Amino acid sequence: MKISVVVPMYNEEGIVQRFFERIEDTRKIFAERFAVERGDFEIIFVNDGSRDGTLEMLKKICRENIGYILLNLSRNHGHQTAITAGIDAAQGAAVAVIDGDLQDPPEFIADMYGKMLEGYDVVYAVRKKREGETFFKLFTAKLFYRTLKKLTNVAIPVDTGDFRIMSRRVVNVFCSLRERHRFIRGMVSWVGFPQTGLEYERHERFAGTTKYTLSRMLKFAADGITSFSAVPLKSASYMGIFTALGGFLYALYIIYLRLFTNIPIQGWSSIIVVVLILGGVQLLALGMIGEYLGRVHDETKFRPLYIAENFYDSEHPNGFIPTEYYYRNKL
Repeated sequence: MKISVVVPMYNEEGIVQRFFERIEDTRKIFAERFAVERGDFEIIFVNDGSRDGTLEMLKKICRENIGYILLNLSRNHGHQTAITAGIDAAQGAAVAVIDGDLQDPPEFIADMYGKMLEGYDVVYAVRKKREGETFFKLFTAKLFYRTLKKLTNVAIPVDTGDFRIMSRRVVNVFCSLRERHRFIRGMVSWVGFPQTGLEYERHERFAGTTKYTLSRMLKFAADGITSFSAVPLKSASYMGIFTALGGFLYALYIIYLRLFTNIPIQGWSSIIVVVLILGGVQLLALGMIGEYLGRVHDETKFRPLYIAENFYDSEHPNGFIPTEYYYRNKL
Protein backbone atom coordinates (compact mmCIF):
# COMPACT_ATOMS: atom_id res chain seq x y z
CA MET A 1 0.00 0.00 0.00
CA LYS A 2 1.33 3.39 -1.02
CA ILE A 3 1.95 5.99 1.71
CA SER A 4 2.03 9.73 1.07
CA VAL A 5 3.45 12.34 3.45
CA VAL A 6 2.50 15.99 2.89
CA VAL A 7 4.96 18.58 4.20
CA PRO A 8 4.20 22.32 3.85
CA MET A 9 7.32 24.52 3.87
CA TYR A 10 7.67 28.29 4.26
CA ASN A 11 11.06 29.92 4.84
CA GLU A 12 12.59 26.83 6.46
CA GLU A 13 16.06 26.72 4.90
CA GLY A 14 17.63 26.00 8.28
CA ILE A 15 15.52 22.88 8.70
CA VAL A 16 15.20 21.32 5.23
CA GLN A 17 18.33 19.15 5.34
CA ARG A 18 17.65 17.85 8.84
CA PHE A 19 14.04 17.10 7.96
CA PHE A 20 15.22 15.16 4.91
CA GLU A 21 17.47 13.03 7.14
CA ARG A 22 14.63 12.37 9.61
CA ILE A 23 12.12 11.46 6.91
CA GLU A 24 14.68 9.07 5.40
CA ASP A 25 14.85 7.36 8.79
CA THR A 26 11.06 7.20 8.74
CA ARG A 27 11.12 5.47 5.36
CA LYS A 28 13.44 2.84 6.82
CA ILE A 29 11.06 2.32 9.76
CA PHE A 30 8.18 1.74 7.35
CA ALA A 31 10.28 -0.72 5.36
CA GLU A 32 11.16 -2.70 8.49
CA ARG A 33 7.79 -2.62 10.28
CA PHE A 34 5.34 -2.70 7.38
CA ALA A 35 7.39 -3.92 4.40
CA VAL A 36 6.65 -0.69 2.53
CA GLU A 37 9.09 -0.41 -0.37
CA ARG A 38 10.85 2.84 -1.18
CA GLY A 39 8.78 3.37 -4.31
CA ASP A 40 5.57 3.09 -2.28
CA PHE A 41 6.53 5.87 0.13
CA GLU A 42 6.22 9.35 -1.37
CA ILE A 43 7.03 12.66 0.29
CA ILE A 44 5.28 15.73 -1.10
CA PHE A 45 6.89 19.03 -0.19
CA VAL A 46 4.75 22.13 -0.75
CA ASN A 47 6.75 25.33 -1.02
CA ASP A 48 4.36 28.05 0.07
CA GLY A 49 6.06 31.07 -1.49
CA SER A 50 9.31 30.89 0.51
CA ARG A 51 11.59 33.90 0.13
CA ASP A 52 14.81 32.32 1.42
CA GLY A 53 16.76 29.32 0.12
CA THR A 54 14.05 26.77 0.92
CA LEU A 55 12.91 26.32 -2.69
CA GLU A 56 16.37 25.58 -4.09
CA MET A 57 17.13 23.12 -1.29
CA LEU A 58 13.86 21.29 -1.87
CA LYS A 59 14.48 21.21 -5.64
CA LYS A 60 17.84 19.56 -5.06
CA ILE A 61 16.34 16.88 -2.81
CA CYS A 62 13.52 16.10 -5.22
CA ARG A 63 15.79 16.00 -8.26
CA GLU A 64 18.27 13.63 -6.66
CA ASN A 65 16.00 11.27 -4.72
CA ILE A 66 13.25 8.95 -5.92
CA GLY A 67 9.92 9.34 -4.17
CA TYR A 68 10.30 13.04 -3.37
CA ILE A 69 7.95 15.52 -5.02
CA LEU A 70 7.92 19.31 -4.80
CA LEU A 71 4.81 21.35 -5.49
CA ASN A 72 5.86 24.99 -5.79
CA LEU A 73 2.98 27.44 -5.28
CA SER A 74 2.97 30.74 -7.18
CA ARG A 75 2.96 32.77 -3.93
CA ASN A 76 2.29 32.40 -0.23
CA HIS A 77 -1.24 31.03 0.02
CA GLY A 78 -1.17 30.19 3.73
CA HIS A 79 -0.47 27.11 5.79
CA GLN A 80 -3.90 25.48 5.49
CA THR A 81 -4.07 25.99 1.73
CA ALA A 82 -0.54 24.61 1.30
CA ILE A 83 -1.60 21.45 3.15
CA THR A 84 -4.64 21.20 0.89
CA ALA A 85 -2.46 21.47 -2.22
CA GLY A 86 -0.27 18.61 -0.98
CA ILE A 87 -3.27 16.42 -0.15
CA ASP A 88 -4.69 17.09 -3.64
CA ALA A 89 -1.44 15.83 -5.15
CA ALA A 90 -1.07 12.78 -2.88
CA GLN A 91 -1.55 9.38 -4.50
CA GLY A 92 -1.24 7.17 -1.42
CA ALA A 93 -3.86 4.92 0.10
CA ALA A 94 -2.86 6.57 3.38
CA VAL A 95 -1.93 10.26 3.54
CA ALA A 96 -0.05 11.81 6.46
CA VAL A 97 0.31 15.54 7.15
CA ILE A 98 3.24 16.96 9.09
CA ASP A 99 4.79 20.43 9.40
CA GLY A 100 8.39 20.80 8.31
CA ASP A 101 9.66 22.50 11.49
CA LEU A 102 10.44 19.18 13.25
CA GLN A 103 8.30 20.03 16.26
CA ASP A 104 6.34 16.95 15.27
CA PRO A 105 8.60 13.86 14.99
CA PRO A 106 8.39 12.28 11.50
CA GLU A 107 9.10 8.84 13.01
CA PHE A 108 5.75 9.04 14.83
CA ILE A 109 3.99 8.66 11.48
CA ALA A 110 4.81 4.96 11.66
CA ASP A 111 3.06 4.67 15.02
CA MET A 112 -0.02 6.45 13.66
CA TYR A 113 -0.03 4.20 10.59
CA GLY A 114 0.18 1.11 12.80
CA LYS A 115 -2.81 2.39 14.77
CA MET A 116 -4.72 3.05 11.56
CA LEU A 117 -4.26 -0.58 10.52
CA GLU A 118 -6.40 -1.52 13.53
CA GLY A 119 -9.42 -0.22 11.63
CA TYR A 120 -9.34 3.56 11.88
CA ASP A 121 -9.68 6.00 8.98
CA VAL A 122 -8.02 8.89 10.81
CA VAL A 123 -5.37 8.82 13.50
CA TYR A 124 -4.50 12.27 14.86
CA ALA A 125 -1.57 13.11 17.12
CA VAL A 126 -2.51 14.42 20.57
CA ARG A 127 0.01 16.71 22.26
CA LYS A 128 0.57 15.58 25.82
CA LYS A 129 3.59 17.86 26.15
CA ARG A 130 4.67 20.96 24.22
CA GLU A 131 8.30 22.03 24.56
CA GLY A 132 9.70 25.47 23.81
CA GLU A 133 6.41 27.37 23.79
CA THR A 134 5.48 30.38 25.92
CA PHE A 135 2.88 30.31 28.66
CA PHE A 136 0.76 32.75 26.64
CA LYS A 137 0.66 30.47 23.60
CA LEU A 138 -0.05 27.38 25.68
CA PHE A 139 -2.83 29.12 27.58
CA THR A 140 -4.49 30.67 24.52
CA ALA A 141 -4.29 27.39 22.58
CA LYS A 142 -5.89 25.50 25.45
CA LEU A 143 -8.60 28.17 25.77
CA PHE A 144 -9.29 28.20 22.03
CA TYR A 145 -9.72 24.45 21.63
CA ARG A 146 -12.03 24.16 24.60
CA THR A 147 -14.06 27.17 23.52
CA LEU A 148 -14.36 25.74 20.00
CA LYS A 149 -15.53 22.44 21.41
CA LYS A 150 -18.31 24.21 23.32
CA LEU A 151 -19.41 26.29 20.34
CA THR A 152 -19.59 23.60 17.66
CA ASN A 153 -21.58 20.43 17.17
CA VAL A 154 -18.61 18.74 15.46
CA ALA A 155 -16.41 16.61 17.71
CA ILE A 156 -13.10 18.42 17.09
CA PRO A 157 -10.49 16.86 19.39
CA VAL A 158 -8.64 19.19 21.76
CA ASP A 159 -4.84 19.59 21.94
CA THR A 160 -4.37 18.41 18.35
CA GLY A 161 -2.94 20.07 15.27
CA ASP A 162 -2.83 19.00 11.64
CA PHE A 163 -0.33 16.20 12.37
CA ARG A 164 -2.32 13.10 11.40
CA ILE A 165 -2.73 10.26 8.93
CA MET A 166 -5.88 9.64 6.87
CA SER A 167 -7.25 6.82 4.73
CA ARG A 168 -7.94 7.30 1.04
CA ARG A 169 -11.71 7.50 1.50
CA VAL A 170 -11.31 10.35 3.99
CA VAL A 171 -8.90 12.09 1.61
CA ASN A 172 -11.34 11.74 -1.28
CA VAL A 173 -14.12 13.38 0.73
CA PHE A 174 -11.75 16.05 2.03
CA CYS A 175 -10.65 16.94 -1.52
CA SER A 176 -14.28 17.62 -2.41
CA LEU A 177 -14.50 20.33 0.28
CA ARG A 178 -13.31 23.50 -1.45
CA GLU A 179 -14.15 26.19 1.11
CA ARG A 180 -11.64 29.05 1.12
CA HIS A 181 -11.33 29.75 4.84
CA ARG A 182 -9.96 26.38 5.82
CA PHE A 183 -9.68 24.83 9.26
CA ILE A 184 -8.35 21.42 8.29
CA ARG A 185 -8.49 19.67 11.66
CA GLY A 186 -12.16 20.65 11.89
CA MET A 187 -12.88 19.62 8.30
CA VAL A 188 -11.37 16.17 8.84
CA SER A 189 -13.43 15.74 12.01
CA TRP A 190 -16.55 16.81 10.12
CA VAL A 191 -15.97 14.11 7.47
CA GLY A 192 -16.51 11.42 10.08
CA PHE A 193 -15.54 7.73 9.80
CA PRO A 194 -13.70 5.99 12.67
CA GLN A 195 -11.13 8.35 14.18
CA THR A 196 -8.83 8.10 17.18
CA GLY A 197 -5.93 9.93 18.79
CA LEU A 198 -2.42 8.88 19.74
CA GLU A 199 -0.40 10.81 22.32
CA TYR A 200 3.09 12.13 21.66
CA GLU A 201 5.48 14.80 22.93
CA ARG A 202 5.87 17.87 20.76
CA HIS A 203 9.44 19.15 20.61
CA GLU A 204 10.94 22.59 20.39
CA ARG A 205 11.53 24.03 16.93
CA PHE A 206 14.75 22.72 15.35
CA ALA A 207 15.63 26.11 13.82
CA GLY A 208 14.06 29.38 12.76
CA THR A 209 11.00 31.07 14.24
CA THR A 210 7.31 30.29 14.18
CA LYS A 211 5.33 31.64 11.22
CA TYR A 212 2.17 31.87 13.31
CA THR A 213 2.23 35.44 14.61
CA LEU A 214 -0.47 36.71 16.96
CA SER A 215 -2.48 38.18 14.06
CA ARG A 216 -2.33 34.88 12.15
CA MET A 217 -3.35 32.97 15.25
CA LEU A 218 -6.37 35.26 15.69
CA LYS A 219 -7.35 34.82 12.04
CA PHE A 220 -6.93 31.05 12.36
CA ALA A 221 -9.14 31.04 15.46
CA ALA A 222 -11.77 33.12 13.63
CA ASP A 223 -11.71 30.69 10.69
CA GLY A 224 -12.18 27.75 13.02
CA ILE A 225 -15.11 29.29 14.86
CA THR A 226 -16.95 30.77 11.87
CA SER A 227 -16.49 27.61 9.78
CA PHE A 228 -18.16 25.34 12.29
CA SER A 229 -20.40 27.50 14.46
CA ALA A 230 -23.18 30.07 14.07
CA VAL A 231 -23.12 30.86 17.79
CA PRO A 232 -21.50 34.31 17.28
CA LEU A 233 -24.42 35.31 15.04
CA LYS A 234 -26.94 33.99 17.54
CA SER A 235 -25.14 35.78 20.35
CA ALA A 236 -25.80 39.08 18.55
CA SER A 237 -29.53 38.38 18.86
CA TYR A 238 -29.11 37.51 22.53
CA MET A 239 -27.22 40.74 23.17
CA GLY A 240 -29.97 42.69 21.42
CA ILE A 241 -32.63 41.06 23.60
CA PHE A 242 -30.55 41.67 26.73
CA THR A 243 -29.95 45.36 25.98
CA ALA A 244 -33.60 45.91 24.98
CA LEU A 245 -34.71 44.32 28.24
CA GLY A 246 -32.22 46.43 30.16
CA GLY A 247 -33.51 49.57 28.42
CA PHE A 248 -37.11 48.63 29.22
CA LEU A 249 -36.32 48.06 32.90
CA TYR A 250 -34.40 51.32 33.05
CA ALA A 251 -37.40 53.14 31.52
CA LEU A 252 -39.65 51.67 34.23
CA TYR A 253 -37.18 52.87 36.85
CA ILE A 254 -37.25 56.40 35.41
CA ILE A 255 -41.07 56.40 35.41
CA TYR A 256 -41.06 55.24 39.01
CA LEU A 257 -38.70 58.03 40.05
CA ARG A 258 -40.80 60.61 38.23
CA LEU A 259 -44.17 59.56 39.62
CA PHE A 260 -43.48 58.30 43.13
CA THR A 261 -40.39 60.11 44.39
CA ASN A 262 -38.93 63.59 44.55
CA ILE A 263 -35.50 62.45 43.37
CA PRO A 264 -34.39 64.65 40.43
CA ILE A 265 -33.72 62.74 37.23
CA GLN A 266 -30.22 63.36 35.88
CA GLY A 267 -30.47 63.20 32.13
CA TRP A 268 -27.14 63.73 30.38
CA SER A 269 -24.98 61.14 32.08
CA SER A 270 -27.57 58.38 31.89
CA ILE A 271 -28.33 59.12 28.23
CA ILE A 272 -24.67 59.07 27.26
CA VAL A 273 -24.10 55.75 29.08
CA VAL A 274 -27.11 54.16 27.39
CA VAL A 275 -26.10 55.46 23.95
CA LEU A 276 -22.55 54.16 24.35
CA ILE A 277 -23.73 50.73 25.48
CA LEU A 278 -26.27 50.42 22.67
CA GLY A 279 -23.81 51.73 20.10
CA GLY A 280 -21.14 49.27 21.24
CA VAL A 281 -23.54 46.35 21.10
CA GLN A 282 -24.75 47.34 17.64
CA LEU A 283 -21.23 47.71 16.27
CA LEU A 284 -20.23 44.38 17.78
CA ALA A 285 -23.25 42.69 16.20
CA LEU A 286 -22.53 44.33 12.85
CA GLY A 287 -18.92 43.19 13.08
CA MET A 288 -20.01 39.58 13.61
CA ILE A 289 -22.43 39.77 10.69
CA GLY A 290 -19.73 41.39 8.54
CA GLU A 291 -17.29 38.61 9.39
CA TYR A 292 -19.70 35.97 8.10
CA LEU A 293 -20.69 38.07 5.06
CA GLY A 294 -17.04 38.53 4.17
CA ARG A 295 -16.60 34.78 4.09
CA VAL A 296 -19.71 34.36 1.94
CA HIS A 297 -18.31 37.02 -0.41
CA ASP A 298 -15.02 35.11 -0.72
CA GLU A 299 -16.82 31.85 -1.47
CA THR A 300 -18.93 33.37 -4.26
CA LYS A 301 -15.87 34.49 -6.26
CA PHE A 302 -15.07 30.85 -7.16
CA ARG A 303 -11.36 31.56 -7.45
CA PRO A 304 -9.01 28.55 -7.23
CA LEU A 305 -7.72 27.81 -3.74
CA TYR A 306 -4.14 27.98 -4.96
CA ILE A 307 -2.06 28.25 -8.13
CA ALA A 308 0.78 25.81 -8.64
CA GLU A 309 3.73 27.31 -10.49
CA ASN A 310 5.77 24.13 -10.94
CA PHE A 311 6.04 20.49 -10.00
CA TYR A 312 9.42 18.84 -9.45
CA ASP A 313 10.55 15.24 -8.97
CA SER A 314 13.42 12.98 -10.08
CA GLU A 315 11.72 12.34 -13.44
CA HIS A 316 11.10 16.04 -14.08
CA PRO A 317 14.14 17.79 -12.56
CA ASN A 318 13.34 21.07 -14.37
CA GLY A 319 9.72 21.01 -13.31
CA PHE A 320 6.44 21.03 -15.19
CA ILE A 321 3.12 22.78 -14.70
CA PRO A 322 0.71 20.47 -12.84
CA THR A 323 -2.42 21.58 -14.69
CA GLU A 324 -4.47 18.71 -13.26
CA TYR A 325 -4.05 20.10 -9.73
CA TYR A 326 -4.62 23.66 -10.91
CA TYR A 327 -7.99 22.86 -12.45
CA ARG A 328 -9.03 20.33 -9.86
CA ASN A 329 -9.47 22.97 -7.19
CA LYS A 330 -11.84 24.96 -9.39
CA LEU A 331 -14.51 22.29 -9.03
